[in-house]
Amino acid sequence: MEKRNNHEVFLSQVSLNEDFLQIFDLVPDVAFYLKDKKSRFMFINQKGAEVCGQANPLDVIGKTDHDFFDKSKADKYRQDDLTVFEKGEKILGRMEAAANQVGSERLIMTDKIPIVNKSGKIIGLAGLGRQVDQFKNETGSVDLFTKTVEYLQQNFQRKITIVKLAKMSAMSLSQFERRFRAAFGVSVGKYVTQLRISGSINLLIKSDLTIAEVAHSSGFYDQAHYCRAFKSTMKVTPSAYRKTFLPKLYSSEKT
Repeated sequence: MEKRNNHEVFLSQVSLNEDFLQIFDLVPDVAFYLKDKKSRFMFINQKGAEVCGQANPLDVIGKTDHDFFDKSKADKYRQDDLTVFEKGEKILGRMEAAANQVGSERLIMTDKIPIVNKSGKIIGLAGLGRQVDQFKNETGSVDLFTKTVEYLQQNFQRKITIVKLAKMSAMSLSQFERRFRAAFGVSVGKYVTQLRISGSINLLIKSDLTIAEVAHSSGFYDQAHYCRAFKSTMKVTPSAYRKTFLPKLYSSEKT
Protein backbone atom coordinates (compact mmCIF):
# COMPACT_ATOMS: atom_id res chain seq x y z
CA MET A 1 0.00 0.00 0.00
CA GLU A 2 2.86 2.34 0.87
CA LYS A 3 4.54 1.61 -2.46
CA ARG A 4 1.33 2.52 -4.31
CA ASN A 5 0.96 5.76 -2.34
CA ASN A 6 4.56 6.73 -3.06
CA HIS A 7 3.99 5.95 -6.73
CA GLU A 8 0.88 8.14 -6.90
CA VAL A 9 2.53 11.00 -5.01
CA PHE A 10 5.51 10.94 -7.32
CA LEU A 11 3.40 10.93 -10.48
CA SER A 12 1.23 13.76 -9.16
CA GLN A 13 4.34 15.93 -9.02
CA VAL A 14 5.56 15.17 -12.52
CA SER A 15 5.14 18.01 -14.99
CA LEU A 16 4.61 16.65 -18.49
CA ASN A 17 5.98 19.76 -20.16
CA GLU A 18 7.58 19.87 -23.60
CA ASP A 19 11.09 19.51 -22.20
CA PHE A 20 10.07 16.26 -20.52
CA LEU A 21 8.39 14.98 -23.69
CA GLN A 22 11.55 15.56 -25.73
CA ILE A 23 12.78 12.23 -24.38
CA PHE A 24 10.72 10.61 -27.15
CA ASP A 25 13.14 12.07 -29.69
CA LEU A 26 15.74 9.72 -28.24
CA VAL A 27 13.78 6.79 -29.68
CA PRO A 28 14.34 7.52 -33.39
CA ASP A 29 12.24 4.70 -34.84
CA VAL A 30 9.11 5.48 -32.83
CA ALA A 31 6.56 8.15 -33.69
CA PHE A 32 4.99 9.58 -30.53
CA TYR A 33 2.20 12.14 -30.37
CA LEU A 34 -0.50 13.66 -28.17
CA LYS A 35 -3.87 14.72 -29.57
CA ASP A 36 -6.77 16.69 -28.15
CA LYS A 37 -10.38 15.54 -28.60
CA LYS A 38 -10.59 17.25 -31.98
CA SER A 39 -7.70 15.00 -33.08
CA ARG A 40 -5.37 17.98 -33.34
CA PHE A 41 -1.72 17.25 -32.62
CA MET A 42 -0.74 18.92 -29.35
CA PHE A 43 2.73 17.38 -29.28
CA ILE A 44 4.69 15.24 -31.72
CA ASN A 45 8.28 14.04 -31.74
CA GLN A 46 10.73 14.32 -34.63
CA LYS A 47 9.94 10.90 -36.09
CA GLY A 48 6.22 11.66 -35.91
CA ALA A 49 6.77 14.90 -37.78
CA GLU A 50 8.69 13.06 -40.50
CA VAL A 51 5.80 10.59 -40.80
CA CYS A 52 3.61 13.61 -41.52
CA GLY A 53 6.09 14.84 -44.12
CA GLN A 54 7.37 17.71 -42.03
CA ALA A 55 10.95 18.48 -41.00
CA ASN A 56 9.90 20.59 -38.02
CA PRO A 57 7.49 19.18 -35.38
CA LEU A 58 6.14 22.71 -34.80
CA ASP A 59 4.65 22.61 -38.30
CA VAL A 60 2.41 19.74 -37.20
CA ILE A 61 1.07 21.23 -33.97
CA GLY A 62 -2.59 22.27 -34.15
CA LYS A 63 -3.23 20.29 -37.34
CA THR A 64 -4.90 16.93 -37.91
CA ASP A 65 -4.24 13.83 -39.99
CA HIS A 66 -6.38 15.35 -42.74
CA ASP A 67 -3.68 17.96 -43.27
CA PHE A 68 -1.08 15.31 -44.11
CA PHE A 69 -2.68 12.12 -45.40
CA ASP A 70 -5.24 11.22 -48.04
CA LYS A 71 -8.88 11.38 -46.95
CA SER A 72 -9.48 7.64 -46.64
CA LYS A 73 -6.48 7.18 -44.34
CA ALA A 74 -7.22 10.31 -42.31
CA ASP A 75 -10.89 9.33 -41.89
CA LYS A 76 -9.80 5.95 -40.54
CA TYR A 77 -7.40 7.53 -38.07
CA ARG A 78 -10.13 9.90 -36.89
CA GLN A 79 -12.52 6.99 -36.37
CA ASP A 80 -9.90 5.22 -34.26
CA ASP A 81 -9.45 8.40 -32.23
CA LEU A 82 -13.19 8.62 -31.62
CA THR A 83 -13.19 5.05 -30.33
CA VAL A 84 -10.64 6.11 -27.73
CA PHE A 85 -12.40 9.40 -26.90
CA GLU A 86 -15.99 8.17 -26.73
CA LYS A 87 -15.56 4.67 -25.34
CA GLY A 88 -12.34 5.08 -23.42
CA GLU A 89 -11.00 2.01 -25.18
CA LYS A 90 -7.31 1.44 -25.78
CA ILE A 91 -6.01 0.43 -29.18
CA LEU A 92 -2.96 -1.74 -28.57
CA GLY A 93 -0.73 -3.58 -31.01
CA ARG A 94 -2.82 -2.92 -34.10
CA MET A 95 -1.01 -3.97 -37.28
CA GLU A 96 -1.76 -1.95 -40.39
CA ALA A 97 -0.22 -0.95 -43.70
CA ALA A 98 1.92 2.16 -43.53
CA ALA A 99 0.32 5.48 -44.27
CA ASN A 100 1.33 7.67 -47.20
CA GLN A 101 4.49 8.74 -45.46
CA VAL A 102 8.23 8.78 -45.40
CA GLY A 103 10.12 6.33 -43.27
CA SER A 104 7.41 3.65 -42.89
CA GLU A 105 8.21 1.15 -45.59
CA ARG A 106 6.53 -1.88 -44.02
CA LEU A 107 3.77 -2.57 -41.58
CA ILE A 108 3.39 -0.36 -38.55
CA MET A 109 2.16 -1.26 -35.09
CA THR A 110 -0.13 1.37 -33.60
CA ASP A 111 -1.05 2.02 -29.98
CA LYS A 112 -3.49 4.65 -28.71
CA ILE A 113 -4.55 5.22 -25.12
CA PRO A 114 -6.84 7.85 -23.59
CA ILE A 115 -5.47 10.79 -21.59
CA VAL A 116 -7.59 11.83 -18.62
CA ASN A 117 -7.46 14.92 -16.44
CA LYS A 118 -7.50 14.92 -12.63
CA SER A 119 -11.29 14.65 -12.70
CA GLY A 120 -11.10 11.45 -14.72
CA LYS A 121 -12.45 13.08 -17.89
CA ILE A 122 -10.93 12.06 -21.21
CA ILE A 123 -9.27 15.09 -22.78
CA GLY A 124 -7.22 13.47 -25.53
CA LEU A 125 -5.01 10.54 -26.40
CA ALA A 126 -1.39 9.47 -26.55
CA GLY A 127 -0.24 7.47 -29.54
CA LEU A 128 2.74 5.44 -30.68
CA GLY A 129 3.59 4.16 -34.13
CA ARG A 130 6.53 1.91 -34.81
CA GLN A 131 7.66 -0.02 -37.85
CA VAL A 132 7.78 -3.79 -37.60
CA ASP A 133 10.33 -5.90 -39.41
CA GLN A 134 8.16 -8.84 -40.34
CA PHE A 135 4.84 -9.20 -42.13
CA LYS A 136 2.56 -10.63 -39.44
CA ASN A 137 -0.88 -9.69 -40.74
CA GLU A 138 -2.35 -13.10 -41.58
CA THR A 139 -5.39 -11.76 -43.40
CA GLY A 140 -4.24 -8.49 -44.98
CA SER A 141 -3.20 -8.09 -48.59
CA VAL A 142 0.19 -6.75 -47.50
CA ASP A 143 1.30 -10.36 -47.11
CA LEU A 144 1.24 -10.73 -50.89
CA PHE A 145 4.09 -8.26 -51.21
CA THR A 146 6.61 -9.52 -48.67
CA LYS A 147 9.26 -10.46 -51.24
CA THR A 148 8.48 -7.44 -53.39
CA VAL A 149 8.92 -4.96 -50.55
CA GLU A 150 12.09 -6.66 -49.36
CA TYR A 151 13.44 -6.39 -52.91
CA LEU A 152 12.50 -2.70 -53.08
CA GLN A 153 14.13 -1.94 -49.76
CA GLN A 154 17.36 -3.56 -50.89
CA ASN A 155 17.38 -2.14 -54.42
CA PHE A 156 15.57 1.21 -54.36
CA GLN A 157 18.78 2.91 -55.51
CA ARG A 158 18.61 1.00 -58.81
CA LYS A 159 16.32 1.34 -61.81
CA ILE A 160 13.04 -0.41 -60.95
CA THR A 161 10.27 -1.37 -63.37
CA ILE A 162 6.70 -2.18 -62.38
CA VAL A 163 6.66 -5.00 -64.93
CA LYS A 164 9.48 -6.76 -63.08
CA LEU A 165 7.76 -6.26 -59.72
CA ALA A 166 4.49 -7.68 -61.07
CA LYS A 167 6.28 -10.78 -62.36
CA MET A 168 8.02 -11.15 -59.01
CA SER A 169 4.61 -11.16 -57.32
CA ALA A 170 3.09 -13.54 -59.93
CA MET A 171 0.42 -11.04 -60.95
CA SER A 172 -0.61 -9.23 -64.08
CA LEU A 173 0.51 -5.62 -64.30
CA SER A 174 -2.97 -4.19 -63.64
CA GLN A 175 -3.65 -6.64 -60.81
CA PHE A 176 -0.32 -5.84 -59.18
CA GLU A 177 -0.85 -2.07 -59.32
CA ARG A 178 -4.41 -2.34 -57.98
CA ARG A 179 -3.54 -4.67 -55.11
CA PHE A 180 -0.41 -2.75 -54.19
CA ARG A 181 -2.35 0.51 -53.89
CA ALA A 182 -5.05 -1.24 -51.82
CA ALA A 183 -2.42 -2.65 -49.45
CA PHE A 184 -0.25 0.43 -48.96
CA GLY A 185 -2.47 3.36 -49.89
CA VAL A 186 -0.10 4.71 -52.56
CA SER A 187 0.99 3.84 -56.08
CA VAL A 188 4.10 1.75 -56.67
CA GLY A 189 5.91 4.78 -58.07
CA LYS A 190 5.07 6.90 -55.04
CA TYR A 191 6.15 4.11 -52.72
CA VAL A 192 9.54 3.83 -54.43
CA THR A 193 9.97 7.60 -54.25
CA GLN A 194 9.24 7.48 -50.53
CA LEU A 195 11.84 4.76 -50.05
CA ARG A 196 14.40 6.84 -51.92
CA ILE A 197 13.62 9.96 -49.90
CA SER A 198 13.80 7.95 -46.69
CA GLY A 199 17.17 6.55 -47.73
CA SER A 200 18.41 9.99 -48.71
CA ILE A 201 17.58 11.39 -45.27
CA ASN A 202 20.09 9.03 -43.70
CA LEU A 203 22.74 10.21 -46.16
CA LEU A 204 21.91 13.88 -45.54
CA ILE A 205 22.34 13.48 -41.80
CA LYS A 206 25.08 10.87 -41.56
CA SER A 207 27.37 11.62 -44.51
CA ASP A 208 29.23 14.53 -46.03
CA LEU A 209 28.05 13.78 -49.58
CA THR A 210 26.94 16.72 -51.69
CA ILE A 211 23.25 17.04 -52.55
CA ALA A 212 23.98 15.79 -56.07
CA GLU A 213 25.80 12.76 -54.68
CA VAL A 214 22.96 12.04 -52.26
CA ALA A 215 20.48 12.22 -55.15
CA HIS A 216 22.49 9.78 -57.26
CA SER A 217 23.12 7.39 -54.35
CA SER A 218 19.39 7.34 -53.50
CA GLY A 219 18.25 6.38 -56.99
CA PHE A 220 17.08 9.72 -58.35
CA TYR A 221 17.72 10.68 -61.98
CA ASP A 222 19.45 13.92 -61.08
CA GLN A 223 19.72 16.58 -58.39
CA ALA A 224 16.83 18.66 -59.72
CA HIS A 225 14.47 15.67 -59.71
CA TYR A 226 15.56 14.78 -56.20
CA CYS A 227 15.11 18.30 -54.84
CA ARG A 228 11.60 18.57 -56.32
CA ALA A 229 10.54 15.21 -54.89
CA PHE A 230 12.10 15.91 -51.50
CA LYS A 231 10.49 19.34 -51.16
CA SER A 232 7.11 18.01 -52.29
CA THR A 233 7.20 15.43 -49.51
CA MET A 234 9.16 17.12 -46.72
CA LYS A 235 8.10 20.73 -47.46
CA VAL A 236 11.73 21.89 -47.29
CA THR A 237 14.74 21.48 -49.56
CA PRO A 238 17.36 18.80 -48.84
CA SER A 239 19.90 21.46 -47.85
CA ALA A 240 17.45 23.11 -45.45
CA TYR A 241 16.61 19.72 -43.93
CA ARG A 242 20.31 18.94 -43.49
CA LYS A 243 20.95 22.28 -41.79
CA THR A 244 18.16 21.55 -39.32
CA PHE A 245 20.23 18.67 -37.96
CA LEU A 246 23.74 19.87 -38.76
CA PRO A 247 23.56 23.66 -38.47
CA LYS A 248 27.33 24.12 -38.38
CA LEU A 249 28.00 22.17 -41.58
CA TYR A 250 27.26 22.81 -45.22
CA SER A 251 26.34 26.43 -44.50
CA SER A 252 27.19 27.47 -48.02
CA GLU A 253 25.74 24.47 -49.87
CA LYS A 254 22.80 25.20 -52.17
CA THR A 255 20.28 22.85 -53.76
